[in-house]
Amino acid sequence: MSDANRELITRFYQAFQRLDAQSMVACYSDDVVFSDPVFGTLRGKDAGDMWRMLTQRAKDFSLRYDNVRADERGGSAQWIATYVFAQTGRGVVNTIQARFEIRDGLIHRHEDNFDLWAWSRQALGAPGLLLGWTPWLQAKVRHQAFKGLRAYQHAQGAATA
Repeated sequence: MSDANRELITRFYQAFQRLDAQSMVACYSDDVVFSDPVFGTLRGKDAGDMWRMLTQRAKDFSLRYDNVRADERGGSAQWIATYVFAQTGRGVVNTIQARFEIRDGLIHRHEDNFDLWAWSRQALGAPGLLLGWTPWLQAKVRHQAFKGLRAYQHAQGAATA
């Protein structure tokens, strides 16, 4: 089972390297729970739409992953994303530690952890440097990310209507 779980995590990151959100989302259960410092907690379709949005908007993107570990219940990995943050045009190199819970051959819970202040210093420049550690700016970043996700979902709904 641990080999199958390691393969599932590897398949997720290989799809991410190709910016293939559909293959990434195919690794998730329908009721997946995703969390990270920027988006907070997303469930089900919201988690999949986040990956769709991010992969479609990715600019100068590359991803490396390693330390994939797995057991019967889940696994972990470290990954490094390098990209240009679209809102500011600033380069970001973000190191993330991921944990997974796997159920019935699919990812049921995915937690990404990284230093939000380090991210904000890169992505936002001076405001991130000066205020990125504050709960106020961190809440603002979360609000903007969630607002962006809802706008993306609305646009996708309008495009398919």
